[in-house]
This record gives sequence, C-alpha cells and structure tokens, in this order.
Amino acid sequence: MDTIITRFPPSPTGYLHIGGARTALFNWLYARKNKGKFVLRIEDTDAARSTKESVDAILESLEWLGMDWDDGPYFQAQRYSIYNEYIEKLVESGHAYYCSCTQDEVNIMRKTAKARGLKPMYNGNCRQKNLKKGEDTVVRIKTPDQGVTIVKDIVKGDTAFQNSEMDDFIIQRSDGSPMYNLAVVVDDLTMGINTIIRGDDHLINTPKQMLIYKALGARLPVFGHVPMVLGSDKSRLSKRHGAMSVGEYKKMGFLPDAMINYLVRLGWSHGDQEFFERDDLIEKFNLEHLGRSASMFDTDKLLALNSKHIQKKTPEELAGPLLFHLHTLGIDAKNDGFTQGVIQTLQPRSKTLVEMAQAAVFYYQDNLKFDEKAVKKFLKKDIAAVLEKSADYIEGLEKYTQEALETIFKKIMEETNLKFGKIAQPLRVAITGTTISPGIFEMLIALGKDKTVQRIKSAIQLIQNKE
Repeated sequence: MDTIITRFPPSPTGYLHIGGARTALFNWLYARKNKGKFVLRIEDTDAARSTKESVDAILESLEWLGMDWDDGPYFQAQRYSIYNEYIEKLVESGHAYYCSCTQDEVNIMRKTAKARGLKPMYNGNCRQKNLKKGEDTVVRIKTPDQGVTIVKDIVKGDTAFQNSEMDDFIIQRSDGSPMYNLAVVVDDLTMGINTIIRGDDHLINTPKQMLIYKALGARLPVFGHVPMVLGSDKSRLSKRHGAMSVGEYKKMGFLPDAMINYLVRLGWSHGDQEFFERDDLIEKFNLEHLGRSASMFDTDKLLALNSKHIQKKTPEELAGPLLFHLHTLGIDAKNDGFTQGVIQTLQPRSKTLVEMAQAAVFYYQDNLKFDEKAVKKFLKKDIAAVLEKSADYIEGLEKYTQEALETIFKKIMEETNLKFGKIAQPLRVAITGTTISPGIFEMLIALGKDKTVQRIKSAIQLIQNKE
C-alpha cells in the first residue's frame, strides 16, 4: 500500500479561518492515522493580495493547533519554472496549444453561443492552428467534445460532468503565469499527493484537474469534498456568526485541543461521541464517516467543549497557556507551584483561559482593589474582631492545611456564635476585594499562609480607617 500523503494549500491573502483550519485538520488527521505525510503548500500566485503577514499568521495558527507538517512549506511563487516545464510537455504532446484570441474575441464567442441557447464558452478557434508562443498568447488545454468526466468522491459519491460543457480552458496566462488548476495538479503530482480532502466549493475545479492528470498520463489521487461550514442561520459562515480567525480564538482563551475537537465534529462523527482528545482522534479518524451535509457553527458548543478540556487538563498543562493571558492583563506570573495552585481553584468554573486569568488577578495583586459595595456591606466595624481572631489563629498554625483551617474556623464559630457564612463572606472580601471567589478554603491554601494573614490584617486596617 502506498504511503498516504495529504496536503493543506492555503492562500496567504488573509488569516486562517475556521473552514480552512477544518480542512487542514481532516488532512492532518488522515496522514497521522495512517502514518503518512502531511504537506504544507502556500498558494501565493496572487502577488497583489498575498502578504508575508498572512503567511506568518497561517503558520502560527497551525503551530498553535499542533498540526505539524512533514514537508514544506512550499511556495507556488517560487515554482514557476516547474509549471512551465509541465506546460511545455502538454503543448509538445498535443494536449495543449497556444491561443492568440483576445478577450474581446472570446467575449463575442460567448455571446454568440448564449444567443443560440448554448453554454457561453470559448469555441476552440485556435485549436488546430499550431500557433507558436507569442507576446499575447495564452496556453489552453484540449478538452474532450463528448462523453463525461466522473469525479469519484469518497464523501459525495460519483458526480458526472458533461465534457461538452467544458471549454478549452486556459492553463497559462499571456504573462507566463500558471492558472490555478494547472499549478495545483503539478504541485500535487510533484509532491506525491495521493489523497485530497477539501471543501466542496472546489468540486467544480475537479473535472478540469482530472483532465490535466489524464493529459499528463498520471494516476488520479483520491478526492473527498466536504460540505461547507455554515452559520446558525444556514448562511455562509462569517464573523457575525462568531467565526473569526484561528488566532482570535487563541486570544479568547480557547485551548488548541478544544478547537481541534470542535473542528473535527463539524463534518465527522464517531457514533455519539462528542469529546475527543488528540491521540483518541488520530486513532479513530477515518474518511468513511465524513458527512455529506453542511455543519452549523455553534459558539456555545465550542465553549462547552473548551470547558471540558480545561477540566480534563492538569494544572501543570494549563499553566503555560494561562501565562499568555495573565501577561495580557499585566500580571508577571510564572509557571510555578503557586500558579498551578491558583489554576486548581479556578479550573472547575472556567469556560476559557481568559475567564480563568481574569478570575486569578486577585491572587497576584500586592494591593487589592476593593469593591466599594462589598466593603460597605461586609467589612463593618463589628467584624474587625472576628477577622483579627482569624489572622491570629492562621498565623499560629504549624501546618497550613485545609483540615487545619476548617478546625480553626469551627473554633471561631463556637467562640463568636456566628454561622460560617457570616464569617466567610467578610473573609472573602478581605482576601479578594470582592464577594466572588473560589471555595474559601481552597483559595486560602492556594494564596498561602503569609499572604492570607497579610490581607486579613490589611482589611482590618481598612475597617479602622473608615471610623
């Protein structure tokens, strides 16, 4: 059996978006599942719109998603000599020819055909002229006048295209640059690509590409055209549906494994399973279960999956990615035991890393920012003695454990005749500056004995200063 070789060929005219990332993922997973090769190719022949910024953003997004490539990145703009070589072969073999018809002349041909009730297309005027290459000539490939070209598609099944409705299409412009269909076929041939999984918007190009393969005497790859990803209103996916570039999802605090999990479920299934880890996906992915129906992008489902992946990770695994978001908030945190302890308190409640980072801010502040309403409601004069007792007992602990803290506060409850809620909420405001936080004991453990005592004493000082 041949080694499976897939590819992902983005155009660097913008950032990597959801649809492109999903296409890359299907190809990457199939290569990894079969211990094959995944090739990255940058289709940058549109010099006016292609930018280095877009290339860098695409590479960065793929790297963030963890989709590594085995060959490349290749750049089409650097491969013109290879395309020219194959174009010359096609002309020499009689499968292609030079055409000197102007655009105005071709437009007249199309109008004439349309007036006769035929499909508007080039009429083959230069097909038998044996023209030589000139300043204004293009190269056209000869297409069959009769019969059908059948695209055997592993996703959609067989689709037949009438050859009579395909004109002799251009494979090289008059300026010498290759057309898309020619460049793609030559690239896939020379790179050994034998499996092509792409969006079904490319299906219209496939019969033309098949004719080029046939003219070159080359074996066809396996084709699979997957339906588009749609918005919740079943229209083409766009920003208004919440779909942005992959890089934006990183900034929004999504985990790459959650994105991978969500993307693969936009058009592939394995029974009723929704949650997948990366290794699990590589093991189970196949082409047979790629769907024929369009998938709907749902931000809520993505958030739910992200939350599950956050909960599944260890604090050690989350610390590195979280630092990016903490630094964005101006917090100079480190991947250490303290940060990992902070994560442990926030993990069960966080849907995104941004949410986790925002909730973690109070842990790192030297000077707490107090919520005025919380201070007014809970840091009253009569609670100062309770807080002072709490600070003294905590400071006197030899072992700073949750069990020891629970024992202390039971004692304080007995001594003050206060229920725990009456003690815990003022303590929470003293420690965090607000009324919302993780569980009180797990938070105190994560914060550490010294910081806990220092914050309680600062809150007592705040109460005294209010008098």
